Amino acid sequence: MTFTSDTTAFAAELAALLAPGDLHLGAEVPPAALHDWSTERGGSPLAHVTPRDTAQVSAVLALCHRHGVPVVPQGGLTGLAGGAVPSEGAVLLSLAKMAAIEEVDARGAVALVQAGVPLQKLQEAAAAEGMLCGLDLGPRGSCQIGGNIATNAGGNRVIRYGMTRDLVLGLEVVLADGTVLEMLNRMPKNNAALDLKPLFIGSEGTLGVITRAVIKLHPGIAGANTALVALPDFDAALALLNHARRALSNRVSAFELMWPDYFDAVVATGAARAPLAEPAPLYALLDMQGPDPEAEAETFVEMLGAAMEAGWVLDAAIAQSHREAEEFWALRDGVAELLATCSPTINFDVSVPLPQIGTCVDRMRAALEAEFPAMRRHFFGHAGDSNIHLVTGPLPEDPAVGHRVEEIVYGITREFGGSVSAEHGIGLHKRPWLAYSRKPAELALLRQLKATLDPKGILNPGKVL
Repeated sequence: MTFTSDTTAFAAELAALLAPGDLHLGAEVPPAALHDWSTERGGSPLAHVTPRDTAQVSAVLALCHRHGVPVVPQGGLTGLAGGAVPSEGAVLLSLAKMAAIEEVDARGAVALVQAGVPLQKLQEAAAAEGMLCGLDLGPRGSCQIGGNIATNAGGNRVIRYGMTRDLVLGLEVVLADGTVLEMLNRMPKNNAALDLKPLFIGSEGTLGVITRAVIKLHPGIAGANTALVALPDFDAALALLNHARRALSNRVSAFELMWPDYFDAVVATGAARAPLAEPAPLYALLDMQGPDPEAEAETFVEMLGAAMEAGWVLDAAIAQSHREAEEFWALRDGVAELLATCSPTINFDVSVPLPQIGTCVDRMRAALEAEFPAMRRHFFGHAGDSNIHLVTGPLPEDPAVGHRVEEIVYGITREFGGSVSAEHGIGLHKRPWLAYSRKPAELALLRQLKATLDPKGILNPGKVL
């Protein structure tokens, strides 16, 4: 962007707040900071800053608030909704240098971390103390805890441990004017007036910048019993899930569904092999984590045997080693290879009430096939927690086609009382469709909260609302 005398003076004030090397201006902004993993592209930023502690974050925000300069908080930039792409003339505030794990308290089952800690680093630190961080998602090596919290990330283990909001006990947040809210609670029970931290979980950086967090930990696990099963239909999948939860004392930690359009396409890419001999109408990947997987294997096998006798399971392959379990998971995680075969795509992340997933998928498939027969459709998802993913493409250059595809999918989602965003957030990409999932009174209250906490509208402008 073009610098004026005003922006040059502002940049000088900004530089005075930071250590040498922690400020990049204009064309010096790192190219990686200009986009996330979505297809959304933003404006030209004024600057990129990497503060090293909460005091510096507070000082930067106070300065930007005083001058009315927009601020875009950035974590690991693995988002899929455009929530961290630059706004025109914004200061990009990266938490990457605030990456300390301040404490892992195994006795209290909590970890105190700075926002820039990569998720995998926290997982490993918890495991070293015999504990487990229940949050897990594909980009674990790149995504950061602050971003996970700001987007209320979901991932692979929601069915057992919940969304990110269920794992956050305390937060430290810096408001738009630089005010620091130190809410680093460590107790599961704390009813000392209204709990403020949920305001910031899932707010995508529009209400405040998360700088530190207290994360709830769980007892460590030694591994998992894993199976890939073939199912006759969605009703059988639902019956299997309920049966597994009862038989395994609610220790099911993953229940991923893959429809044949997705399963066959991933196998065709060579990213994974099909461990079952015959094709099936539906596939499920089932995990049971525990402290002693070898001792628990018999219970797992008995559960599957009973499901086969009941007719809910047509066939099953049980992983005999950690390597085989990883091969099964490669089927579910083969999205990157799949995207390369049908790009450009639209990648949907919706949720509907669990019993209606099968009917919803059938409706979406039929509607898209009727209007766009040449377009591929790949359905999969964390169905155990009501989440459906859909990859559809390749798309023509005409943007009206993409809009119509979204209109169909989000319209059906709305008919089922679902959400246009199950776990990826709203960002820029889903902003036009937010009203499909939130009522006018809700949206009005959200705007009122935004105006109260960020009266100048400097925090991540143009995102979400």
